Amino acid sequence: MDKHKVSIPANLLKAQFTPQEQVMQVSRGKQKLFIGIPKENSFQENRIALTPASVKVLTKAGHRIVVEAGAGELSRFSDFDYSEAGAEISYEIAEVLKAQVVLKVAPPNLQEIELMQPNQILISPIHLPTMSEEYLFRLKSKRVTAIAMEYMRDKSGAFPFVRMISEMAGISAMQIAADLLTKSGSGRGVLLGGIAGVPPSKVVILGAGVVAEVASRVALGYGAEVRVFDNSIRKLMRLQNNLATKLYTGTFNTPEFERELADADVAIGAIHSETGQSLCIVSEDMVRQMKAGSVIIDVSIDQGGCFATSRITTHDKPTFRKYDVIHYCVPNIVSNVPRTASAAISNILVPFLQDANSTEGIEQLIKQTQGFRNGIYLYKGSLTNKHLSERFGIKYTDINLLLMTDI
Repeated sequence: MDKHKVSIPANLLKAQFTPQEQVMQVSRGKQKLFIGIPKENSFQENRIALTPASVKVLTKAGHRIVVEAGAGELSRFSDFDYSEAGAEISYEIAEVLKAQVVLKVAPPNLQEIELMQPNQILISPIHLPTMSEEYLFRLKSKRVTAIAMEYMRDKSGAFPFVRMISEMAGISAMQIAADLLTKSGSGRGVLLGGIAGVPPSKVVILGAGVVAEVASRVALGYGAEVRVFDNSIRKLMRLQNNLATKLYTGTFNTPEFERELADADVAIGAIHSETGQSLCIVSEDMVRQMKAGSVIIDVSIDQGGCFATSRITTHDKPTFRKYDVIHYCVPNIVSNVPRTASAAISNILVPFLQDANSTEGIEQLIKQTQGFRNGIYLYKGSLTNKHLSERFGIKYTDINLLLMTDI
């Protein structure tokens, strides 16, 4: 007998000839998105994040969408419209907020945050003037990943949400100003534009971005005299090129700015800050020097406003007077045209959601797409926005560091 040979029991030898179960790796498809769209109940919000047409595109791709009953009514979209598009209609907000991804066009209130689930993804704007430390703490405690629509960038590096909303805000601002200048609007009783033999109204616009460009185009269409001020010469040159006219332009730190503002019939605040807090350009004393019955439209109020006398107003009571100057400071100005605005928001969100295709896909989109990642201010409960950190004294962590450590 070979002393190196190992004796194997017979029962083990027989087993190799017996059919055995084989463990096979089963390929599981990526889980599709589960999206919840609650009814907006704050900030007098009339818009909805997705139109029925957009819902149809996503549900056809296999995504599950739950819409709270009545969520689209103020935009003239019925529950039947959403049901026909493939969405589920729920009468309980708690059921809607069980979704993996929550879409809102106004920030969630504290009661809604309480109903949210741990590790959810929230996509909504942020309203800096009304944001509180408690709001952030509640989201942090739920380990929510919160993405601000207005800070998301597209592939070209632009802010698509800001661009679309700014276009509508520029048009709306001039329409509102034209109405407020009339006697019935408690203004100076003048037309925004001019007629033969009567000088036109003067419009002074702060900022040279998209809102300013669109507002200038509308004001010029009315026949008004337009002045645009910005400290960025590049933006002023771009605005003139886009409008194809030699517009009167200037910078804020000149005597001309104060003189033109004092003589203005309408002043439009259209300064957008990438940091989330707009600069206060016009002092209280400068407002005091403006003409009685003149109009201020502070489109920048959602970032704090650029007039020292600005304070948030609502669609129910949109104006107030300070030094006999009419102030219009509604933060969600485009909510007054909710159907158009809802379609615009849908056009922005759907491509991002299609690129993600799944909850895991959103995580990959965050890691691989700088523009999408730019909108994150909370990542799994960790504050990642420096401005919010400085404002509320809360520690923040760079999003790139969190992604590297894969928290």
